[in-house]
Amino acid sequence: MGLPADLLINIAGALQGTEYDGPVYSANTEQLNVNLLRLADGASIPQHINDEVDVLVVVLQGTCKLIVDNEMTVLRPSMAAIIPRGRLRALRCTMGPLVYLTCHRRRAPLMPTVPSKAHVSV
Repeated sequence: MGLPADLLINIAGALQGTEYDGPVYSANTEQLNVNLLRLADGASIPQHINDEVDVLVVVLQGTCKLIVDNEMTVLRPSMAAIIPRGRLRALRCTMGPLVYLTCHRRRAPLMPTVPSKAHVSV
């Protein structure tokens, strides 16, 4: 029986010709949200707090600094990190382009909460 085409992600195909920062591909099932993202060298995801879901980040290409609760971790290709909900987080591409997947329990679309006083340099 196999998987239907909408449950297969052709990463190389999705990235072909893509030169902008941000989401390249998204897939949703009844239980999961999966996103393929690309960031150019030096681009970043600003610090924010996601109170809704834990997020799995899997780096496929490039290198980034992941800051969680003011502590930095360098992620390289084939590395993954699980970021628990409610944690202050930011990400910066240090050797790009950065290509990574995120996966989390399905939820309604919403914007992350930006903390008002905390600041992390990434």
